[in-house]
Amino acid sequence: MRPLRVLSVTQVAAGESQSEPKRAKRGCHSTLTFFAKDKDGTTQPHDDALVITLKIGDYDVKRVIVDGGSAAEVMYPNLYKGLGLKPKDLSPYSSPLMSFDGKLVIPEGVIRLPIQTGPEVVEVDFIVVNTYFPYTAIVGRPWLHTLGGVASSLHQKVKFPSGGRILEIQGCQSTEKEELLEFLRGNLDVFAWDPCNAPGIDPSFICHHLNVNPSVTPKKQPPQRLSKEHAKAIKEKVNKFKRVRAIKEVFYPE
Repeated sequence: MRPLRVLSVTQVAAGESQSEPKRAKRGCHSTLTFFAKDKDGTTQPHDDALVITLKIGDYDVKRVIVDGGSAAEVMYPNLYKGLGLKPKDLSPYSSPLMSFDGKLVIPEGVIRLPIQTGPEVVEVDFIVVNTYFPYTAIVGRPWLHTLGGVASSLHQKVKFPSGGRILEIQGCQSTEKEELLEFLRGNLDVFAWDPCNAPGIDPSFICHHLNVNPSVTPKKQPPQRLSKEHAKAIKEKVNKFKRVRAIKEVFYPE
């Protein structure tokens, strides 16, 4: 689709007057509203993030998360490599970012790329970070505000005005879950649902030890009275672990 217009994300100066943008808004008659019918085709109730597919550069990029709480657009390694970008393509960016696990991340750099949604193109600055994230990129307030869009994770949509009409970007809620389930089904053999499913693990890799002070004489605890059913179940579980050498019995002197 040929772009109708190209917009660029800009930084508003601290002292710049906001009167002109307000007058521009008065002349805009497009109203972005979400209705109950906008939830048709979604799984309700849910607490899913809004994940969409966007055309970034010349590629349709899946698993892009829309985060209205983010003040920047962020790109992660999978997308960086998939677009064939090199370090020489990046401009310096030294301000650290806070990751979702609370750690500071030093960006690799920043690059300006176009995002096309229907006839609208918004040029945004993607901050490139080399850290794991389950999505390919984050688009936040700079992209949303420049596009004039409103996102609703409840309705799994982004709505934005274009040429006197209201256009929509549909979230990938069902696709997201289907892809995850398909991935899990295809990799069942790598999951150990029970210690007995992973016998022969080298103790140098992982081993559980009791935090016992060797200078303290162990004390034998009085036996607990268990029902026959509980005692039988415990015995079977212990014998199962012993057979695969997940545990071993240790004798202490009285």
